[in-house]
This record gives sequence, C-alpha cells and structure tokens, in this order.
Amino acid sequence: MKTILIAALFGLLSSILCTPLVVRFFRKEGFGQEIREDGPQSHLVKRGTPTMGGVAIMGATIVGYLVAHLVGSFRHDSGPSASGLLLLFLMLGCGGVGFLDDMIKLRRRRNLGLRARTKFLGQLLVALLFGIGAMMFRDKNGTTPASKHLSYVRDIAPISLGFIGFLVLAYIIVTATTNAVNLTDGMDGLVAGSAAMVMGAYTLVTFIQFRSTCFPGPALNGCYTVRDPQDLALIAAAAMGACFGFLWWNASPAQIFMGDTGSMALGGLMAGLAILSRTELLLVVLGGLFAVVTLSSVLQTGWFKYTRYRTGTGRRIFRMAPFHHHFELGGWAEVTTIVRFWIVCGLAVAFGMGLFYAEFISHG
Repeated sequence: MKTILIAALFGLLSSILCTPLVVRFFRKEGFGQEIREDGPQSHLVKRGTPTMGGVAIMGATIVGYLVAHLVGSFRHDSGPSASGLLLLFLMLGCGGVGFLDDMIKLRRRRNLGLRARTKFLGQLLVALLFGIGAMMFRDKNGTTPASKHLSYVRDIAPISLGFIGFLVLAYIIVTATTNAVNLTDGMDGLVAGSAAMVMGAYTLVTFIQFRSTCFPGPALNGCYTVRDPQDLALIAAAAMGACFGFLWWNASPAQIFMGDTGSMALGGLMAGLAILSRTELLLVVLGGLFAVVTLSSVLQTGWFKYTRYRTGTGRRIFRMAPFHHHFELGGWAEVTTIVRFWIVCGLAVAFGMGLFYAEFISHG
C-alpha cells in the first residue's frame, strides 16, 4: 500500500512541478494549438496555447512508477514486471502516435494531423505488439499478463477467443478507447479530471486483486488470477497523480493542452489496464463518459449521412459533436459544462466500482 501511495505522490509532484517547464519550452518553440474554425467561437481565443502537454503526463507517470520501485527495492521489491513494462509500452506507443499527429498539426499550422488511415495503422501496430507480448512472459505459475478469455470483472470462462481472437479484441479495445478519450478532449481540464477518476478506480481495482490474488499459497474463494496486480496498481496510481498535477495547469483557462499526445496515451493506458486486469467489459462502465461522447459522434455522423442519402440534405441530431460542444453552443458556460461532465464521469466510475465490489463480496 505504501508504494502505491508513493507512486501517486511522485506522479503528482513531478507533474505539477515539471509542467510549467514544458509550457515555457513549448512557448519558446512555438508549439501552439490550432483551433477549429467551425467550433465554438469562444474557443478561438485559445489559439496559440502550448499543446502536447501529454509528454508531461507520460513522464510523470513513469517517474512515479520508478520511484515507487526504487523505494520498494529497500524492502526486497522484485522490480518492474512484464505486465508493468507492457502497460508503459502501450501508453508510450499510443502517445507516440498522438505526438506525430500533434507535430503534423503544428508544422502545417492547421487542426488536421495524421490521416485517419495512418492513425489507425499506427494504433494497429502498437496494439498488436502489446497483444503478442501480453500472451508471452509467463511467470512461475504459468500465468501470462493477459488472457485469451473475454472478461467482465474477471475472465468469463465459457468465452475463449484464442490467440488471434485475443489480438483482434486487443486492437478493438485499444483503438476504441484511445479515440474515445481523444474525442472527449476539447475543453480545458475535461479529460485530465475524468482520466484521474478512471485511474483512481483502476488503482482500487488492482489493489483489491493484489490483496485477493490466487498466488502464492492456497487459493481463496473468488481469488483473482491477474499476473501482476500490484504493478498495475502502481502505474494506475502514478497516472492518477500525473493527471491531477497536469490538471493544475490545464484547468480553465488552460495554460497548456495535453493534445493528442496526452489523450491517446491516457486512452492506451485505460485499455491496457482493462486488458491486463481482466476487466475489459467493465471499462465501458468506468469510462462511461468517454463511451457516451463517442456514441454522440457516431450518431451525428451516421444520421447526417443517412439523411443526406435519403433526402439530399444532411441533418444533424446535435448542434455539434462531440456531445459536450452541443451544450456549450446551447448556452452553457465552458466551466459549467466541464464540471457537469465530471459529475457524469464520477457517477459512471462509482457505478462501475459498485459492480466490481458487488461481484467481489459475492464470493464471501
């Protein structure tokens, strides 16, 4: 428990102290955000705000994780695990795709970066490498970091996907989650605050799994077969602290944006935590806000194309997608919209944790 708190503390401190240095450097280099012309007009004043702040979040997460292991080494800590390193790889890989996207936007001075096809290809490569690695590296109990079974709050035994099926599922989860978080990023502090809640939930989930693991010793009723739950908890806690520290500077009016670098890194981290902790379907609940925002964009695009095909004139369901801009254009102040969406995220996280804990105590 102490190392988890240390990971969260150093993730917070390194983020809150180092983000201003990132802001100064990016301002010096001219790494300013371009704003959509068709978006809310109130956002045009944000043009030029430093972006790609996700590098601070990723760096702080790694610092928190490594410091926790350094402190743990004095208590015979076994060091970073395969699961932990795979999770960090997924975060950095997805963040790297977002970084390329941001750099292209900055170089071209427009709000369009990588082509969708190129972005999906990058996510495919990262997800496949992660998925292959997650099926390797067995520990002394023969447990791999991930499972070939579909999972809810633990593996669903009757649903085995096989190796290829697992890789397909891993790609779907990684791509869906990274793009969902990316779509939600559009208001000061919205994703940073929401992601901190989800990371907090995964810190608690993986800590419970660590305290109720099937290894070593006699297996308890309802124990978890997750390979390295304590290491997953360290990364989730470090990321939670990093998000809170970044939020200090990202809160409205933001001094820096996380950019696609940050939103995709956080999406990859959520996806990896769900896969490695065997809670894939639970992620839909814990990340309910991101799911709703994505659904709003899918419905908007689908309805526009359908009505244009049927009538020759495309119609929209919302004033603007993603969903949060609909309310902003309807008259809600940006800060009001952000806080209310944080509330929605908090309710989704609380409901998801309730489902996990209810299943946990059902085993006595």
